[in-house]
Amino acid sequence: MSIPAAAKPYILAVDIGTTSTKTLLVSREGRVMASHAVEYPLYTPAADRAEQDPLDIFRAVLQGVGIVMRKLDARPGDIVCASFSSAMHSLLAVSADTTPLTPCITWADNRSARVADELKASGVGTAIYGRTGTPIHPMSPLTKLMWFREQQPELLQRAFKWIGIKEFVFAKLFGRYVVDYPLASATGLFRLERLDWDEEALQLAGVTRGQLSEPVPAVYRLEGMKSEYAEAMGLDPNTPFVVGASDGALANLGVGATQPGVIAVTIGTSGAVRGIAPRPAIDPQGRLFCYALLENQWVIGGPINNGGIMLRWVRDRLATLEAEEGRRRGMDPYDYLTELAAEVPAGSEGLLFLPLLSGERAPYWNANARGVFFGLSLYHDKKHMIRAVLEGVMLRIHSVAAALQELAGPAAEIRASGGFARSVFWRQMLADVLGARLGVPDAIESSALGAAMLGLLAMGEIADLRQTADWVQLEAVHEPNENDHRTYKQLTSIYESVYHQLKDQFDAISAFQALSHRHASS
Repeated sequence: MSIPAAAKPYILAVDIGTTSTKTLLVSREGRVMASHAVEYPLYTPAADRAEQDPLDIFRAVLQGVGIVMRKLDARPGDIVCASFSSAMHSLLAVSADTTPLTPCITWADNRSARVADELKASGVGTAIYGRTGTPIHPMSPLTKLMWFREQQPELLQRAFKWIGIKEFVFAKLFGRYVVDYPLASATGLFRLERLDWDEEALQLAGVTRGQLSEPVPAVYRLEGMKSEYAEAMGLDPNTPFVVGASDGALANLGVGATQPGVIAVTIGTSGAVRGIAPRPAIDPQGRLFCYALLENQWVIGGPINNGGIMLRWVRDRLATLEAEEGRRRGMDPYDYLTELAAEVPAGSEGLLFLPLLSGERAPYWNANARGVFFGLSLYHDKKHMIRAVLEGVMLRIHSVAAALQELAGPAAEIRASGGFARSVFWRQMLADVLGARLGVPDAIESSALGAAMLGLLAMGEIADLRQTADWVQLEAVHEPNENDHRTYKQLTSIYESVYHQLKDQFDAISAFQALSHRHASS
């Protein structure tokens, strides 16, 4: 006899990320009862490659679910559903028996940079962006497939399916190829107004509809899991699996940024700014993405490449002695570095840093962009440089937020999530740069929590996501410091001007670097 869904206490939320898969058991009241993260490596066999083993990720899903079930001593019949979040823009080829024919190529892979530049410069690229809402960039599966069409045409045609990592997990578990509208709309191959594959984009990519997954709504459910995998996870094979959405879209749900005037800022290794709109909105200047979520809910915003990874770069390359001093004092090195930065006034006394060390996505979409210190003088010391790097990340967020507000209206409030939200100093800096109230929800894993919310909606346990509003509680609020906000407003125009004046030189230095790498490795 099956247990009624209403009697089942937990939602299983799985978030497949770039560096780890995080699994949560969430109560019906929105409390995280158990969690576990399984990490896996990112392989960079060449300067422009960023790949993963899809089987590593599949094993991480099985392991993570099994561990949280055991942590809470949960029974198979305790689970309302499993609901999924996933990083965007991944791509791999599989054979008819789901054997991977390629690694999983991540959003950070730049092999298709030249293809993307050529497409972006054409009227065809502009038209495809207008229909799909995905900016033309090497992150996009569209440009990745175009690269395969040019470089490995035999593999392109031989592959049974070209899919993302979440589709691979579902294909292994259920033997079915489905992709949710949110992830499909991040491929550059999906026509927003029709919620279907775009024929011209498919022709450019060199693939057929049959080589792609079936697009389905985010609330679509799969049942009838293969018994060996159900047993490995400690689940009933008939546990409903909600296809879910992308991590970015679900992060907005998980932090409560679902109303006009409220934007979500996430900074982990990279970063993103997102708002929710009632209908699709395409930026005439091509600076922002527009992705599907649910009916009458569309996610508009943009990602940045260089977020928290910049603080790691500071620790490892610029301030190694300072980081070690922090350790000697019994402090987290990052906390010590931010303490040093706090000794410098806002604006770093005229020192700016463009944190473009791994190229950039929104709003520039320039894979050739590079990092720059600007305004450096004999007066500046290490503390100024550390603060300038942190401010540079926030000024990058400002660039995206400003474009978003042009398209969707002013933001009265920010909801912050990701690793940076643990730092009071960074949070206050962001409020000062954007000049808006900033709220910090108590949930750290916002994408997984958003997946749990979506799971209840998909199961008909709630009629509207507003019924989960009390899941999100603010643990801190920051009001902008008006004096510091004025300082940052003065610097913003200089910051943007420096980028645009160096744009051509970024192309030149990037080409020089590539040539130097080839000579060094030969």
